[in-house]
Amino acid sequence: MKKSALRQSFTVLLLVAVVGWAIANIRQAAAIGKGRNTAAASPTEIEDVKQVSQAMGDAMVAADIDKLSQIFADDWASISDSGKIITRDTLLDDIRSGKHKLVSYKLGPIDVQVFGNVAVAHGRVTEKRTHDGKDTSGEFVWMDLLRKRAGKWVVVRSDGARID
Repeated sequence: MKKSALRQSFTVLLLVAVVGWAIANIRQAAAIGKGRNTAAASPTEIEDVKQVSQAMGDAMVAADIDKLSQIFADDWASISDSGKIITRDTLLDDIRSGKHKLVSYKLGPIDVQVFGNVAVAHGRVTEKRTHDGKDTSGEFVWMDLLRKRAGKWVVVRSDGARID
């Protein structure tokens, strides 16, 4: 059965569009993989994201729930070592009650990549902390996903792992 000329033209046009889309996305992914983005982040944006990490640690040590409520987005979540999802409300309740206490911390270098209104920050931290009265201090690597909302960077997802 022969395809109509219109259907063949549409098929070719669709194929060209899909191939063009794929090439553009591969180029963008390659640029990201090399630490570049089509719209490079300004040093100010990168520093602003780094400052969120510092402010988060300072607010956790001070148990400043109001400040932490501004840093963590309403829809913030993380996954505990046991695989349980932790929400912003759970974290803030644990800090408020003293169940989770960050006594001190020292941030290592932080790497930041900014992609428009989304940023990824990751680094190392040495912490002295307790959870349920048990010492959980150590050295960790962490990663935060941030989003610029109403002109301000907020953390929407976090994850970390203990360095043995």
